[in-house]
Amino acid sequence: MSETMSPLGLDDQLCFAVYSAGIAINRAYRPLLDELGITYPQYLVLLALWEQDGQTIGAIAERLALESSTITPLVKRLEAAGLLSRERNPADERQVFVRLTGAGREMQAKSVCLAERLLEKSKLSVSDLRQLNTQVKALRDALAEE
Repeated sequence: MSETMSPLGLDDQLCFAVYSAGIAINRAYRPLLDELGITYPQYLVLLALWEQDGQTIGAIAERLALESSTITPLVKRLEAAGLLSRERNPADERQVFVRLTGAGREMQAKSVCLAERLLEKSKLSVSDLRQLNTQVKALRDALAEE
């Protein structure tokens, strides 16, 4: 049995709530990321590498649901900042492996302030934020199914 829905206003659209929440999170993070000297997309690349170091550009792109051509310039900037290194796969020159440097690994501890900022600004408990994250990921995964 499906419910019929009348057209919803902007504030009643889940897509707008998720979109604008993402913008608000970016704004909350921006001053802290500026202090760290990285952008939000660069932070996402670092997060992927903190989960698993030594990934290919393609694997990072897949993890972040982005194109490799989007990841490459981010990786180059992070390399120029001394946070990671790139190395071509000798067995397949098309593959580029990305590894954290010592400074890149140290950045993980420095970035803890981002989670603290979100917790503080949201006024939600850790448990509530985890539950919300679980729900949003379930929605993302359901929508991504083919």
